[in-house]
Amino acid sequence: MKKFFFLLISLTAFAEQTTQAQSNVIDEVIWVIGDDAILRSDVENMRLQMQFENQRINGDPYCVIPEQMAIQKLYLHQAKLDSIEVPESQVFQKVESWINYAINQVGSKEKLEEYSGKSINALREERRAAMKEQGMVQNMQQKLVGNIKVTPSEVRTFYNRIPQDSLPFISTTVEVEIITLEPVIALEEIDDIKKRLREYTEQITSGKREFSTLARLYSEDIESAKRGGELGFVGKGTLLPEFATVAFELNDPKRVSRIVETEYGFHIIQLIEKRGDRINVRHILLKPKVSKEEIEEATIKLDSIRTDITANKFTFEEAATYLSHDKDTRNNKGLMVNLNPENETSRSGTSRFEMAELPPEIGKVVYGMKVGEISKPFTMINSKQKEVVAIVKLKSRIEGHKASLTEDYQALKAMVEQEKQQNILEKWLAKKQKDTYIRINENWRNCDFQTKGWLSE
Repeated sequence: MKKFFFLLISLTAFAEQTTQAQSNVIDEVIWVIGDDAILRSDVENMRLQMQFENQRINGDPYCVIPEQMAIQKLYLHQAKLDSIEVPESQVFQKVESWINYAINQVGSKEKLEEYSGKSINALREERRAAMKEQGMVQNMQQKLVGNIKVTPSEVRTFYNRIPQDSLPFISTTVEVEIITLEPVIALEEIDDIKKRLREYTEQITSGKREFSTLARLYSEDIESAKRGGELGFVGKGTLLPEFATVAFELNDPKRVSRIVETEYGFHIIQLIEKRGDRINVRHILLKPKVSKEEIEEATIKLDSIRTDITANKFTFEEAATYLSHDKDTRNNKGLMVNLNPENETSRSGTSRFEMAELPPEIGKVVYGMKVGEISKPFTMINSKQKEVVAIVKLKSRIEGHKASLTEDYQALKAMVEQEKQQNILEKWLAKKQKDTYIRINENWRNCDFQTKGWLSE
């Protein structure tokens, strides 16, 4: 099925190498969409950018990319007519996320500037325009399909018209409840962590070492350490409260904050720049290490809890509510919720997981369990990157099977909804093509376009 719903494509040039690669090539107009032109250099720029971002192109890039650009221009034209807006705060956040991603890809801010031949501020301004256009396209498409409703009869009709041998296969899914205990950290370990951070602060304030150098060498926040501890511009609400309070108190880039404790460990922070209600800081994170003795102690305690549950002194759900250290699940009686952003719509935000979607340590334990069974204690790394001891209970399992109305209604409903959205967008695009002047250079017409109607003239 053709897909251009929520199409994301950027029209911004990225690499200096692009210009260099084309220095001996005469640029030319290859597509005209209404009053807008698509240049050969636009396509080449985008091809290199997608290559840099490891985006897969299904087909000939010199056919796929200009077609995607043309589709985006049609949506943008309609968005401007309909006064579709994108909040600047949303654009800003996306730009900073992209800048951080790009820095991670090349290794440092300096390397990114060298690679692109542009300053970070210049890249930000380019990306701001591109991200705003992306947001306008998304909002325009959402406006077109936003009122779609799917009835049970439509789901039944969809299901009945699929040949039995072509029914979609639904992978095995499970529901899992969990109890975790965080081993008690020895005071000596915490004191040692704080001592090291105080030493780093002294080296920075005395001018012996740069904060960014120490962050690269010692910070245990792996991703930001690659950037010298830099987090990029963020709002107060995106940071942990304890961290945000201290970070936003900073006013002097030459000073280092006091030691801050969060659920991830202990930090020191340095201000880089403030912009209104957003801030860019560096930090160094050190995590206290758990000893074997502390792991063993937590394991024994959790094994005792498991014994009491199997003896019916209390239920797994009661133990999860009152004894688990995992605040993300204990208010849900231990039931894990699937919040993976890559999930299909039918599972996102539900308690159902495919085996591959579970954290690896949990998936390994759950794989051979029976429904209702409680595992023995095992160690795992939680979402805060801490080593914890856990037990899990397999609440339910639905084995892999061909879709059925009774067991997979929500998944089938999502498919119907997607099909209806696709049909609406295809019809809208076909009409928009007819109402818009479109011309394609003769040398760029020999393509198997995803969307018909480009060569109707």
